[in-house]
Amino acid sequence: MAADGLAARSGAVALLDAVLGERRLLSDVLTEPNGPLTALTPADRGRAQRLAMSVLRHLEQADRVLDPHLRRNPPRTVANVLRLAVVELAVERAAAHGVVNAAVEMTRHGRRTGHLSGLVNAVLRKLSDTPDLFAGMPPQRMPQWLRQPLVRRWGREVVTAIEAVQSSAAPVDLTLKPGATPPTGAERLPTGSWRLKGAGQITALPGYASGDWWVQDAAAALPARILAPSPGDRVLDLCAAPGGKTLQLAAAGAQVTALDISGPRMKRLGENLGRTGLSAEVVVADALHWASGEPFDAVLLDAPCSATGTLRRHPDLPFVKDGSELAELVPLQARLFDRALALLKPGGRLIYCTCSLFAEEGEDQVRTALARHPGLAVVPPEAEGLATEWASEEGGLRLRPDHWALEGGIDGFYIALLRKPADI
Repeated sequence: MAADGLAARSGAVALLDAVLGERRLLSDVLTEPNGPLTALTPADRGRAQRLAMSVLRHLEQADRVLDPHLRRNPPRTVANVLRLAVVELAVERAAAHGVVNAAVEMTRHGRRTGHLSGLVNAVLRKLSDTPDLFAGMPPQRMPQWLRQPLVRRWGREVVTAIEAVQSSAAPVDLTLKPGATPPTGAERLPTGSWRLKGAGQITALPGYASGDWWVQDAAAALPARILAPSPGDRVLDLCAAPGGKTLQLAAAGAQVTALDISGPRMKRLGENLGRTGLSAEVVVADALHWASGEPFDAVLLDAPCSATGTLRRHPDLPFVKDGSELAELVPLQARLFDRALALLKPGGRLIYCTCSLFAEEGEDQVRTALARHPGLAVVPPEAEGLATEWASEEGGLRLRPDHWALEGGIDGFYIALLRKPADI
C-alpha cells in the first residue's frame, strides 16, 4: 500500500472506528500505549488526528452526501473510509485522485472489506466530479440532549451560530510569560491572550522550548486573570491538570499548590513547569479528602464538568457522551465548591469555573452555593477585555462559543469570583 498519505488516513479511520463504533474519547485512544497511531511518525499522527476531527465536525453533511449512493449501510470501517474521503474532498480540498486511490486501497486491504473496494471506487468517482459537495448545507447540529436545553435558553439563532463556529477547527491561543515575545503571526486578543491561525507544529515554534508561552484557550485563561493574585499570595489550584492556570498563577508570583487526582495528567503539568521555569507545589490527591496545614489566600476551582463548551476542540464529545453524566457531575461540583471554601481563609477569594454550557454546572451552582453559605458574596469580575455581554444575572461571566465568531470563536465557559465572609 504505497498511496500517498495512506498511513495517516488509515490512522484517521481507526480513530473514527473507536469514537463512532466503540464510543471512546479521542483523548483516551490517543494515549493508549499500543493505540492505532503508535507506529506512525509524528507528522502522520498529527495529520491522522486532524483528519478524524474534521470528519467528526462534518459527519452529518458527509452522510447526507453519501446516502443517495448507498443502497444499504456498509460496514462501519467502510462507512468511515467513505466519510473521510468526502470530507477530504469537501473541506480539506484534497486532490480527488489521491483521495479516491487511498480510500480504495484502504478498503481493498482491510479485514473483510476487500469485496467493497469497487463500491468505494464507484461512489467516490461520482462524487469527485461535484465542485462543492456541502453547498447549501447548514452546519452540523449538536445532539438533542445538548441542543434542546440550549435552544430553550438562548434561542435557535444563537445555537445555530454556536454550531457554525464549532464546524471549524479552533485556532491556537497562547498565554505569554510576563515580558515574553509572541511567535510571529500571533494576534493579540482583547483579554490579553495571543491567537495563532494555522500554527502548524506547536513544539517547533520559537519560544516553545524556552518556555516563553503555553497553549491555553483565551476563555480558560480568564479565571486566573480575574483572580489576579498578588506576589506571595498562597493560592490553591484545585483540579489543576493540565496546568495552564497553574502556570499563570506562578507567573504572577503566587505561591501555588496545584492539586489534581490524575497522576498522568499531573506529570504533564510538571513537565510544563520545567519547560517554563516556573515553580509550584504539585500534589496528586482527591480534593474532597485532602487537607492543608493552613488556609489559602485564594482558591481557583476549575471543576470537572460536561466540557460542552469545548466542542470546537473536542468534536468527539457529542458522539461519546449523552448528557447522563450531569446526574453525577452536578453534585460533585457542589461538594468541591464547599471543599474549596473550607480550604480558604476568612475573607479569601474563590474562583469557580467550568467549561460547560449548562447553567446547572455554572450559574445554578453559584446560586445554590450562595443559599448554602450565608455571607458568601459574588464579586464583580475585573480584567482586561471583559465584554459586557458576558455578564450573567448572578454576577458571574457566561462565555459562549459564538462570542468572537469572526475571530474564530472562544470556548464556552462559566466564571464567578466569590469572597468568603471575613468572620468565618
